[in-house]
Amino acid sequence: MVAPGRDAPGFSAEHGLATRVAAAWTRRTGGEAEAGKGSRLYRLGELTPPDPAPAGQARVATTADRTLLISWYEQFTSELGEPAENLAEAVDDRIASGGLTLWEVDGVPVSLAGHTRPIAGMARVAPVFTPRDLRRRGYAAAATAAVSRAAAALADDVLLFTDAANPTTNALYRRLGYVPIQDRVVMSLTPAGPGA
Repeated sequence: MVAPGRDAPGFSAEHGLATRVAAAWTRRTGGEAEAGKGSRLYRLGELTPPDPAPAGQARVATTADRTLLISWYEQFTSELGEPAENLAEAVDDRIASGGLTLWEVDGVPVSLAGHTRPIAGMARVAPVFTPRDLRRRGYAAAATAAVSRAAAALADDVLLFTDAANPTTNALYRRLGYVPIQDRVVMSLTPAGPGA
């Protein structure tokens, strides 16, 4: 629990737990808590690649793709409304670990899917991005299937988060064999003002 007078900008937790913690925090501090974006946590069950697969093939990204990848990371974070911090470092780390997969058509990258390094037997799929003008062609599904297979070879569990309010991505991941395991919410905390 956060002591009165201490900053606590927010947290993410399972929906029920987040609500209880936020209520306790507001009672104790006099501050305010506001529920924000909801997310859904998925675990890979049996991988089911798209059938038929779209044109193209998967390949692991290399340093030659760095400029494109940074640009796509910038677009991805912008669409999510998240800060674009340390993107070059994140791209460099994923390239170094072999954690970024591109889907290519005729040698041209059209979609990206990544996975984290395994920690405690788990790897997380993120990000998944396709430029707007290339969407709705199955590229993201194919890239995600390829990166999920790669992550599953390294980890016991492959996880991913989606925007709980996005029916397109939630349906996509279920088709690929991901099983929902938990809904989460981000809670923003605003400390009480002076004299409160």
